[in-house]
Amino acid sequence: MSSETGIRVVVTGATGNVGTSVVSALAAAEEVGSVLGMARRVPPWSPPKTQWSAVDLASERFGLVEEFAGADAVIHLAWAFQPTHDPATTWRTNVLGSMQVFDAVAEARVPALVHASSVGAYSPGPKDRQVDESWPTHGWPDAAYCREKAYLERTLDTFERDHPGTRVVRMRPAFLFKRESASEQRRIFGGRFLPGPLVRPDLLPFLPDILGLRVQVLHTGDAADAYRRAVLSPDARGPFNLAAEPPVDAELLGTMLGTRRVRLPRTAARSAVAAAWGLHLLPASPHLFDAVLRLPLMDCTRAHTELGWRPTRTAPEVLEEFLQGLQQGAGAPTEPLRGRKVA
Repeated sequence: MSSETGIRVVVTGATGNVGTSVVSALAAAEEVGSVLGMARRVPPWSPPKTQWSAVDLASERFGLVEEFAGADAVIHLAWAFQPTHDPATTWRTNVLGSMQVFDAVAEARVPALVHASSVGAYSPGPKDRQVDESWPTHGWPDAAYCREKAYLERTLDTFERDHPGTRVVRMRPAFLFKRESASEQRRIFGGRFLPGPLVRPDLLPFLPDILGLRVQVLHTGDAADAYRRAVLSPDARGPFNLAAEPPVDAELLGTMLGTRRVRLPRTAARSAVAAAWGLHLLPASPHLFDAVLRLPLMDCTRAHTELGWRPTRTAPEVLEEFLQGLQQGAGAPTEPLRGRKVA
C-alpha cells in the first residue's frame, strides 16, 4: 500500500519501447516510492527506486497475485507483436496473459489498473476529422493486433462491471516512437532483410503516396508522461486518446524528407506487402497494413482537460528523432531494445 515514502507501482512489459519510458517517468516522480518492473528477461539497467522480476505472461500461472500484493497501481504494457504468422501464439501472450494480469489485479485488490490499449482497437473511421473516445472499439477483425486489442476492451468492460472498486484507465495511444526504440521497431516491422536505403531517406528515389495512409504518431516519452499522470490522478478513469499533431501523411513526409511523392494504388502496395510477408521476408502482415489504412484520427481533448497532458514534441520532431535512431542503430540496455547498426 502507499506509505509516507510514496506509492508502489508495478509495470508489466517494463523493458520495451513504452515500458522503459514509463519506468523512467515513474522513477523520477516524487510521489512514487518504488517501481517493480516485470519482464521476461531482467535487464542490467538500474533506474532509481526500481526492482525487477522475471515473468513470462505466456506461461505464468502463479505468482502474479504475490507480485501485485501491496501495489497502488499496475500498469499493464506487456505485448508480443510476433510471430505474425502464428496468431495463436500472440493470442496466448497478449489476450490470455492480459486476462491473467486482470484477474491478479482483482485478487490482490490493487486500487488502480492502467492498461495499454491502442488506436488499433478502434473500428474503421474517418481520415478527415478526429474522433473521441466514444468511437466503437471493435478493431479491424482481419489483423491479429487489432483483434486482440479490441477483445481486451470487451474484457475490461466486464472487469469494470465486476470490480467497481478498481479504477481502470485505458490508454489509446497513436504509433509510438523514440530514438532508442529504432532497432527494435525495425526488427518487429521491417525485419532483418529491410534494405539500408529504406532507412536512409536521402537515398529514396520516391515516396509512395497511398490513399488512406494518414496516421498519428507520438513520442514514447510523452506517452509515458500520460501514464504517470493517470497513476497519480485519483479521479482519472476510462479511455484516453494520445497523439501528437499534425497527422502524418505522404505530403508531410515528402516535405520532411525532400522526396517527391508518387501515387501508388492500394492494391499494388498491399500485394507487395503480402508477397514479402508470405515469403517471411517482412514481419508486418498485410492484414495490419489493411488496418492502418482504416484507423481513425483521434481527438485528444479528454487527455488535455482531465489529465492536464499535452505532448511536448510535434509529429515531425518524433519522426526526425526516430529516423536518426534508425540510421545510427540506436537502442537501450534491455533485451527488446538492443541496438543494431544499419548497413
